Amino acid sequence: MSFAGHLLTASRDLRDPNFQRTVVLLLEHGEQGALGVVLNRTGDSSVAEVWDHIDAEPCDCDQLMNIGGPVQGPLIALHTSEVLGEKQVLPGLYMSLQRGSIDLLVRQDEHEFRLYSGNSGWGGGQLEEELEAGGWLTTPARRDEVFADPDELWRSVTSRIGLEIMLPGKKPTHLPVDPNLN
Repeated sequence: MSFAGHLLTASRDLRDPNFQRTVVLLLEHGEQGALGVVLNRTGDSSVAEVWDHIDAEPCDCDQLMNIGGPVQGPLIALHTSEVLGEKQVLPGLYMSLQRGSIDLLVRQDEHEFRLYSGNSGWGGGQLEEELEAGGWLTTPARRDEVFADPDELWRSVTSRIGLEIMLPGKKPTHLPVDPNLN
């Protein structure tokens, strides 16, 4: 089974400090391995500051860069612009790696986007081993979670997964407010 388009939420059993309390969106997953980005790790530099360092035309985007994971790689943009999208990740959510597409994204205000430096990668079978060992909890991703408050994301996704485990098929809106009534 491919987990592309799913969230990986680090469980308490995952000992890798790179992923403690993280939520990773899997962008690709197959026999050769998996690629994702950590959704809830913001960096210290703004997009404008990074643009100054990569010898590009300056931009005035004050959004913070995100740390996609410990693996070096090209910048990855997740966004809502179908025109600039190079790959659809979820309905209405696209990924771009090409500098030209990313440069256009950081200069516009119409479409939501997040920019990631680094990524999270696994070799063939590695993620499956970590899943079997209980290192990750999974759930299908939602577009709004990609753009959610990074400080609240791990808690909200783990809560959703807990409800899915305890009450499969039930929507949180159909649960009583008082847990004693569940």
